[in-house]
Amino acid sequence: MASTSTNISLSPSLKQPIHLSSLQNPKFLHPHSLFCNPTNHFPKISSLSTPLKSPICASSSQLMDPFSAKIEPGVPTIVNVDLGNRSYPIYIGSGLLNKPELLQRHVHGKKVLIVTNTTIAPLYLDKVVEALTSGNPNVSVESVILPDGEQYKDMDTLMKVFDKAIESRLDRRCTFVALGGGVIGDMCGFAAAAFLRGVNFIQIPTTVMAQVDSSVGGKTGINHPLGKNLIGAFYQPQCVLIDTDTLDTLPERELASGFAEVIKYGLIRDTEFFEWQEKNMHALMARDPNALAYAIKRSCENKAEVVSLDEREGGVRATLNLGHTFGHAIETSVGYGHWLHGEAVAAGTVMAVDMSYRLGWIDDSIVKRVSDILKQAKLPIVPPEMMTVDMFKSVMAVDKKVADGLLRLILLKGPLGNCVFTGDYDRKALDDTLRAFCKS
Repeated sequence: MASTSTNISLSPSLKQPIHLSSLQNPKFLHPHSLFCNPTNHFPKISSLSTPLKSPICASSSQLMDPFSAKIEPGVPTIVNVDLGNRSYPIYIGSGLLNKPELLQRHVHGKKVLIVTNTTIAPLYLDKVVEALTSGNPNVSVESVILPDGEQYKDMDTLMKVFDKAIESRLDRRCTFVALGGGVIGDMCGFAAAAFLRGVNFIQIPTTVMAQVDSSVGGKTGINHPLGKNLIGAFYQPQCVLIDTDTLDTLPERELASGFAEVIKYGLIRDTEFFEWQEKNMHALMARDPNALAYAIKRSCENKAEVVSLDEREGGVRATLNLGHTFGHAIETSVGYGHWLHGEAVAAGTVMAVDMSYRLGWIDDSIVKRVSDILKQAKLPIVPPEMMTVDMFKSVMAVDKKVADGLLRLILLKGPLGNCVFTGDYDRKALDDTLRAFCKS
């Protein structure tokens, strides 16, 4: 029997826009031991000189109590990413891998290549193959199983996907399926964008990080030894299928890592969501299924709306990178895979908030709330001890947000839920922040 669904359409209509201004293996400290703030103290800011405009808010639904309704297995909530003729649905729910029609309606040719890794394949590969082929004997499915970890998000590993696609004689009507976390999604998407100059692909994210962020919006790519995600393409999937049951097998560290991106949405554009997180982080950490489903849905609503407004990151989409410029510097410097992406983003977010405070753009209460919620999520709030000012600056100099030699940053400004993407800031504040968080 066909499942019913809840449709949430996100139109690209703006309310009020977010304010926009114009390889080594060093010693590092495990991120879970980093739960202290820099000792610097600053005078309290009583007010801001100029009020900010209101942020964009997710337009699809009002904030609700996620515990007021039980999840019905097999019945997806649908969030639509509105990109004209390239629009696509995000299916969110429990037991969705047991609903073959959800995937099969997005497979248009007769050949499918599943890209997954050594951790996820034993858990979910057979189930996805079954979902793709059940009652659909004309479809043949191949798979390629890659090593697991950020350190393998490189050109050599990417070539294994192309090798399998060519050996299997896949054509332009084939579909690639990304089954895994952010690394698999980014690499499979990039492979789909490049193979035969572009074939269809589907995202099946299995981590919180991928479900709330990386699987949505079409950013694909690989790392370079000199910088994270410097090689890639904007390439949208046919759909994103989020089966929340896959989080049952997610390790605790990976679970916490994903919450860094959930927290980000509240800080930059969705105050009510942030306040909900402050009250319900314990439920998220305990894997309450209703709380997780709600956090994923609300995050996807925010991401979908921003992508609909600015697909190729010309302005407002860049605000989704709060903390990422500092975080990517950490990931690159300590070596890919030592710190999870969300761990690095968490520490980077604290640094961006610290800099915002030094500039006089936010109240000190926001600084404390950010630190407190990241601690609740068991995420680090300072970078690893081995990081130096020079390490940060050398990696940040090649960040994707550098324009004409100017490093642009996402910083908070005004009441909670407001941010700016700008290169117009006092460079002394950046230097002071780096020195406060680094020994040298």
